[in-house]
Amino acid sequence: MTRAFVALLRRDLRNLLPGGSGGGSILPLLFFLAVAMLYPFAVGPEPQMLARTGGGVIWVAALLAAILPLEQLVASDLEAGVFDQLHLRGVSEELAMFVRLLAHWLAFAPLLLLATLPAAALLGLTGETTRTVLWGLLAGTPGLAAVGLAVAALTATLRGGAALAGLMVIPLAVPILIFGAGALARPDDSAIILTAAISLGLCALAPFAAGAAIRSARES
Repeated sequence: MTRAFVALLRRDLRNLLPGGSGGGSILPLLFFLAVAMLYPFAVGPEPQMLARTGGGVIWVAALLAAILPLEQLVASDLEAGVFDQLHLRGVSEELAMFVRLLAHWLAFAPLLLLATLPAAALLGLTGETTRTVLWGLLAGTPGLAAVGLAVAALTATLRGGAALAGLMVIPLAVPILIFGAGALARPDDSAIILTAAISLGLCALAPFAAGAAIRSARES
């Protein structure tokens, strides 16, 4: 089972990492940085305004950037029969989806966290605010990845599934956004802890929801 886990993770990372063999894109990272660069032009260059709202903008940009890779998460492998082959080899859908969740997070979250540093500089955030944003994103991005994977699996067989998945992810990710961005207004780390708790819960549920969706698609 360990060998199967490692082999699946390596395959999924090759497909999902930017420049990967499966067409992994750097577009989410570029989109994230583009929002940070354009926001000062929209609200003006006033440093106080940028410092007060910049952390929330980074969170919204992170949520929208997490939506962009959803189309390639499940649909192409489902159409190619990859999950059928894994099932025949004794790999459960839940395990395959757990590995896909881990690979999805590794493919976009670390780069997003690194991109937060230049984004924070563009928005004039203080070191303390940048630290809070980074800790919040570290706690919240696993939940964003979990929601994205579950929704991608549920909509993989539908026409226009990618667009529908994007619309579904936004309301489901609102609790993470509320507590993650809300940490910027609190003097302690309680909001970040709540964000991490929500993420852990979503990561525990997502492989089962996504696995059930894949199994239903195969049986139908």
